[in-house]
Amino acid sequence: MDNTVIDAHNISKIYNKDNIPVYAVNNVHLHVEKGEFTALVGPSGSGKTTLLNLIGGLDLPDEGNITINGKDITQMSPSELIDFRLKNIGFVFQSFNLIPVLTAKENVEFIMQLQGIELKKREQRIYALFEQIGLSDKLDSRPSQLSGGQQQRVAVARALASKPKFILADEPTANLDTQSANNLLDIMYKLNQEEHMTFLFSTHDQRVIDRAKRVITLVDGRIVSDTAKQNLPA
Repeated sequence: MDNTVIDAHNISKIYNKDNIPVYAVNNVHLHVEKGEFTALVGPSGSGKTTLLNLIGGLDLPDEGNITINGKDITQMSPSELIDFRLKNIGFVFQSFNLIPVLTAKENVEFIMQLQGIELKKREQRIYALFEQIGLSDKLDSRPSQLSGGQQQRVAVARALASKPKFILADEPTANLDTQSANNLLDIMYKLNQEEHMTFLFSTHDQRVIDRAKRVITLVDGRIVSDTAKQNLPA
């Protein structure tokens, strides 16, 4: 069985092409299989977030192609790409990106409504997700009533609500204190271990790097090292 989730071939993202070209991502090849817990690391400006956005279909490469679960997303129309992202990819952002006027429950439910999932199934999944993230008592709270760590856990639940093939997390712990970051990482690591959920992180955070099973380092838009760890945290 082919366990390939992400296959990016020779992708580049080039800015200022008509003058002095700047390669934000430079001829990168990346292969990720189901169940990986992988961190993209590197200095600011190394291309981590750009690469994540390309893999997530939030931006398109200028060169190369990206295949997700056997589908070439670089050949999709904008409407096909929106639908594909909705059904296949979960996103967790540094700034949480929760809708402030909606409750925690409504923020998570919104994705499933877009997918056309019936009310009963939505509610069953929501309660199960909030149990997983330890926020069953915060269903009716708005983002402004939650701590940063709680908001990020709701963002993880929202990413999981659509039952995606994998999660892209862009600096998910950057705005969190140590306790909140560790709680969040515990949840994501448990999902990876028990449900084989695939995670790809962009991060500067050593706490994330320490948990990762594979660490890929980017410098100036290129992969300069790709290391799978032998001794993983329990």
